[in-house]
Amino acid sequence: MTMYCTKWFLIVLLLLPLATVGAQTNLTGYWQPQVAANYKVTGTYSHNFSLASRNYIYDDEALTLRVRQLDLAHFSKLKVRDDQSIAFGIQYRFRNNFEKSRENELRLTQQYNITNKPFAIRYGHRVRTEQRITNSLTTHRFRYRFAVDFPLMGEKLNVGEPYFVGSLENLLSVAKNNSPEYDARLSGQIGWELNRGLKLQMGVEYRMEDYSSSLPQNILFLLTSAQLSL
Repeated sequence: MTMYCTKWFLIVLLLLPLATVGAQTNLTGYWQPQVAANYKVTGTYSHNFSLASRNYIYDDEALTLRVRQLDLAHFSKLKVRDDQSIAFGIQYRFRNNFEKSRENELRLTQQYNITNKPFAIRYGHRVRTEQRITNSLTTHRFRYRFAVDFPLMGEKLNVGEPYFVGSLENLLSVAKNNSPEYDARLSGQIGWELNRGLKLQMGVEYRMEDYSSSLPQNILFLLTSAQLSL
């Protein structure tokens, strides 16, 4: 079952970007490394801190490597039941430092998450609301994500063994005097638990932004991350 799900996600991830290669004028590629630390305050309350860098690797029909932005974020999460949690987050995006025509952004996030693990596969449903605040505009965004993760060797994840994480997310963005914008995201990553406190992940994410418009934007991410649990 786990190998079937892995193949399904990988096939879809490969086919969707291929459909946009012929229209490279609206295709952008990024490499996004991230480091994150989780700190458990009590058995039900924890903090998460993260720093991510988004870098152009394909833009204006050419290969490149330049920084687009830096994201510094913090989340506070409270477990309300064994399989449910709520979280509140704050993020600051440094973009004007790298692209002078763009504004920096403050983002506030409210989240509800529920998981279910009937067998080796864990299923997750996440609902988020966000307020993206810049000097010129406040955008309200509503997000729903369905995710799966499971070990790739056996039914239990052991130290040093790989695991798979995949997700599908839909987003709605609304702002005053702007038309609603609909986005979709599909991602798949392979991870390794190196020890009881450190995980490494790498994978790809495909985004179709403003897909209801006449010219949706196609975006491909290469993702790498390190997660440390304290």
